[in-house]
Amino acid sequence: MFVTIPGRERAPMRWATPVLFSLLWLCFVAVEVMPGQEQRRLLLEWGALSGGLATVQEWSNALRTGSLLRLFSALFLHADWAHLLGNLVFLLIFGLPAERAMGPWRLLILFLFGGAIANLAAVIAIGTPDRLIIGASGAVSALIGAYLALFPGAKLGVVVPLGLFLQFVKVPAPLLIGVWALLQLVFTFIGPAFGAVAWSAHLAGFAFGGIFALIARAGIARRMRRKRGF
Repeated sequence: MFVTIPGRERAPMRWATPVLFSLLWLCFVAVEVMPGQEQRRLLLEWGALSGGLATVQEWSNALRTGSLLRLFSALFLHADWAHLLGNLVFLLIFGLPAERAMGPWRLLILFLFGGAIANLAAVIAIGTPDRLIIGASGAVSALIGAYLALFPGAKLGVVVPLGLFLQFVKVPAPLLIGVWALLQLVFTFIGPAFGAVAWSAHLAGFAFGGIFALIARAGIARRMRRKRGF
């Protein structure tokens, strides 16, 4: 009797997260070295602007002029170093494990389209016209949503200050991410005091990421069953 010995498959190389990390960093540095007036012009030309797409006519104009591309280009523009570094840290924390589970191409699609959907939500939700929406926060929120869907039993490390000491503890990911999502929801409805951040973009990206990851996980499971002959 012959028994088929399953071959050892090499894990696919994780290139999407490093590529996105590098692109975000390089785009920020390239904008920073520009003169102030050039920086402002570039942000206005490539960032997403709020207050539009409320009517069919505005949607058709956006499609005709190609301004919907701003929803993607805005992901690679950041206001300052703190804005950039915060997104880079979360990209590494949630992007690498999500890419390991879904593969690089799905991760890339998730980041770009999750970020674009998040920016679109902010464009529609922010009532004040011509507010500039930039940054990868919506795309990173999509990664957080995907991480929760892919690893519901995972734990995340948190540093807790205890007097003069710092204690590293592991907290269930659903609890930590649930608190984060609740804060985004609360801040969305607080009003102008938190108007510098597009909280609605975070919520939209988070929801998109969770749904995308569930669909991707189901597709991966079906493909694995077919490969094993089940």
